[in-house]
Amino acid sequence: MWDERYDEEGFAYGAAPNDFLRSECVRIPSAGKVLCLAEGEGRNAVFLAQQGYAVTAVDQSAVGLKKAQRFAAQCGVEITTQVADLAHYDFGCEQWDGIVSISAHVPALLRKRLHAEVVQALKPGGVFILEAYTAHQLDMPGVGGPPAAQQDLFMSLAELRVELDGLDMLVGAEVERYISEGKYHLGESAVVQVIAAKTV
Repeated sequence: MWDERYDEEGFAYGAAPNDFLRSECVRIPSAGKVLCLAEGEGRNAVFLAQQGYAVTAVDQSAVGLKKAQRFAAQCGVEITTQVADLAHYDFGCEQWDGIVSISAHVPALLRKRLHAEVVQALKPGGVFILEAYTAHQLDMPGVGGPPAAQQDLFMSLAELRVELDGLDMLVGAEVERYISEGKYHLGESAVVQVIAAKTV
């Protein structure tokens, strides 16, 4: 599915970075190492590289990451890309100044394990930034998020507070906002937004 989506002309989710990430990325230590999860075509990774971060983008789609590399070159920056299934990805220990998860929807059991690994993988002072769709998206007019048949993929603030135990939650909110990220994320939407930091 993802190779086919990213093989379409243009950018499936637009070329601009996610609004929440754009407004909050300054919380990540300056010039730090940042890991972008399920990064697809690279819009967020390229933006972060433009801000001076050393960015690694991980995604299961080689097609998406090839597009990400082309996009980075067009924008005059460098990013590292790794084709990997997050279920088998090694986050490392105290390796990252920032980890970014924008619409990285995976089954709940895997998500819990990944978020535990995020806690371990951040350096002291490191920051985790997440935006994802909540189940309330099913009642919203906007396009985006998991299908109704896969409600296990939605996230909630209550769950994230538990899964990110070990980090200080600086921002945690479920909000409704207008999203304009290509044709697959468009319109009034329901999301959860989290910024969490590892204590120095």
